[in-house]
Amino acid sequence: MNSFDLQHYIDSIHQSYPAAPHQPLIGITANYSEGDACLRDKYYQQVVAAGGTPVIIPPVASKEVIVNTLEHIDGLLLTGGGDLNPLWSGEEPLPQLHGINDHRDLPELIITRLAYNRQIPILGICRGMQTLAVALQGKVCQDIETQRNSQKTEEEPKRNRKPADNPAATPLIKHSQDGDRGMFSHSVNIQPDTILHHIYDEDRIYVNSFHHQAVTDAGTHFKVTAKAPDGTIEAMESNEHKSMLAVQWHPEWLGEEGRKLFEWLVQQANNFYVAKKLHQRILTLDTHCDTPMFFHQGIHFEQRDQRILVDLHKMSEGHQDAVIMAAYLPQPKLGEAFSKKVHFDVQTPFEYANLIFDKIEDIINDNRRYISIARTPAELFEDKRKNRKSVMFAIENGLALDHNLANVKHFAQRGVVYITLCHNGDNDICDSAKGSETHHGVSKFGEQVIQEMNRQGIMVDLSHAAERSFYDALDISATPIVCSHSNCKALCNVPRNLSDDQMRKLAKRGGVMHITLYPGFLRQEGEASILDALEHLEHAIEVMGVEHVGLGTDFDGDGGVKGLADSSELINFTLHLLRRKYSERDIQKIWGGNWLRVMAQVQNSKG
Repeated sequence: MNSFDLQHYIDSIHQSYPAAPHQPLIGITANYSEGDACLRDKYYQQVVAAGGTPVIIPPVASKEVIVNTLEHIDGLLLTGGGDLNPLWSGEEPLPQLHGINDHRDLPELIITRLAYNRQIPILGICRGMQTLAVALQGKVCQDIETQRNSQKTEEEPKRNRKPADNPAATPLIKHSQDGDRGMFSHSVNIQPDTILHHIYDEDRIYVNSFHHQAVTDAGTHFKVTAKAPDGTIEAMESNEHKSMLAVQWHPEWLGEEGRKLFEWLVQQANNFYVAKKLHQRILTLDTHCDTPMFFHQGIHFEQRDQRILVDLHKMSEGHQDAVIMAAYLPQPKLGEAFSKKVHFDVQTPFEYANLIFDKIEDIINDNRRYISIARTPAELFEDKRKNRKSVMFAIENGLALDHNLANVKHFAQRGVVYITLCHNGDNDICDSAKGSETHHGVSKFGEQVIQEMNRQGIMVDLSHAAERSFYDALDISATPIVCSHSNCKALCNVPRNLSDDQMRKLAKRGGVMHITLYPGFLRQEGEASILDALEHLEHAIEVMGVEHVGLGTDFDGDGGVKGLADSSELINFTLHLLRRKYSERDIQKIWGGNWLRVMAQVQNSKG
């Protein structure tokens, strides 16, 4: 400090505009000792040196405090400290358990789980890694040496096994050093193609350790990315393409070498901040979900209901503005009564569709402070301005019309914005991609339906339609058609997906195709992820242009993949688009701008 003149320091802040450039806000969990919330200065010094703004989060279990904290931070740093109470994992304490810090346990477990739900970037250090594991279905041993001895006892009859196949045969190294905290104490081996390997660009690094506990099972949300020579897990990261990383050592004491992890956190937090701000400026619309299929279970849309993938909490966590909910009508077999296919006491598809819309309206009325029914693009933007979520109505399967052309007008007056002409079976309108060519395309009645939909301002949706139905509808419709949830046949050759020729003709007529998250339409082998969805999106952009694509998740209709598993994860889609250098204008188009262009055109052409 060179001066005690306060005005000198104030003037230095005001010498340029803005007074300070934006830095991502990093929440740091505080330790608790003898009535004090406290924190080693190394943590916040490393955050500052990495370009972040640190804020200390006290160990308070108040839901209001935690939720409001998460609303403001861009990244979360889970710090080291005492043991977690094993009762949180359903285990009784061993004699070797060290001092637990029960004041921290519940607040940190809550904030970790909620930060995970909100896709907030997380870095866990030592105890912080163990907190991540306990909060998200992993396992932690109470004492490494005790567990290793237990393993040796269990492995005793298996002496002929090779040491590499038998972790208990590998000598345990010391994981709680006595020397200076900045001293390297042992090495860790890093898995290739991981965040940690990208950060250090090394297969093996040296670390410092101050622990006697360690994660033994990373759980379903994480994968192990580094181990000590004795097989102890030293690092894990998200296996869902999210910004979540944890290490067992203490990088805050390792100067510039340790700072690399803090720089990673700050960079991911900045990306998250940019994505959040972008979602504040643009409208985010998912054009197809099947959540009404679960209404018979008595779901609670106002709660975070584990039975459904779309609810108010998940939409808020994923920074999602609007969703089009489909009244899905299952296709009965020839001669089968429709009433046998549904869970409600209705006799006809028409009655069932109306019942679904009645139930959606009941949900909206019960939560009208937070959500509204929208029928036009203007109403969507008005809801966003008023900080409300929006639901739009759609019908999946024209069976709902009950072969009555007048019902098109009825559903238009109810606010239905599109009708998917068929589902997994031919109906009286057209042939399905899974049908048997009953009409060899669109039927005579189907032609009348499409023309009446044009007159009533309802979008014609050709997802699920056979190729001949698709081309027929394209010729019949006076307005652009849409495919609310379809993928690229060139990447996943199933009848349900669109060929490049279909996509080109769709775009030529001004229509749009929205990528869906149904795993079997993304890839035919292996587990699908957000990366597959992006591959389909980019192929569609290459074929049609960015003006003709979007996202229709098919959540609650078996849609959902790693990284985009429910509405809470939709901001991950934006994060990946930003990483791929898409502009804000293009992201706005993908997130519903293209769809709303077509919707406005269809609605303005009615009459």
